[in-house]
Amino acid sequence: MSVSVDRTLQLTQLSGQAISDLTPSFNHLPKTGHADGEYRLRRYSVVKATANGVEHLPPRAFVQSDEINHFQGNVSRSFEPLEDSILHSDGLREMCEVFQRANALTEDQEIEIHQIRIAAMDGETQVAPEGVHQDGFNHIAVIGFGRENVEGGEFMVYKSKDDLPILSMALAEGEVAILADDQLWHNARPIKAVKQDQQGYMNLFVLTARETNYAL
Repeated sequence: MSVSVDRTLQLTQLSGQAISDLTPSFNHLPKTGHADGEYRLRRYSVVKATANGVEHLPPRAFVQSDEINHFQGNVSRSFEPLEDSILHSDGLREMCEVFQRANALTEDQEIEIHQIRIAAMDGETQVAPEGVHQDGFNHIAVIGFGRENVEGGEFMVYKSKDDLPILSMALAEGEVAILADDQLWHNARPIKAVKQDQQGYMNLFVLTARETNYAL
């Protein structure tokens, strides 16, 4: 079942097959040389989802202005792309189609995909170091892909930067939160390992789109 409010905030769920297709690849995410690279393992690709499948576009750096991202704004960040097996999987195609349908996007629309594992370090680990923020897009989706030995990490949505959250939830495996990034704000609670002597982490896909008529 899906819940929607004028496409501003929507909740839905991926199929079990999509979860099975995509989950194993989180074990192959690399660390990066960026400020959060030791605990936010990540891959990044830009695609178009068409009737013929997912088209992987040429690699590019990811940049946000410091007005949007106070933590790593105006920094050109390069990441390894999603693995070929994931780019060509039915699970990725389903995830892109869910995002397209929810936001009435055309096949020409570029979709940026971040695959992220946040590893719990000593004490609390920031899931969103920038705090309550927008990402500078028209549409974003955050998809939960499992948690291991952590507490916290709830995804929170706000009507404005200074409001209390209107939604706070730990995204279950395959659960999708889709929001209008130019109308709402979001954040996530820090995570902490439950058993300090064991590895703890949470896995996410984040999809973003900036509609063509809004392109800079």
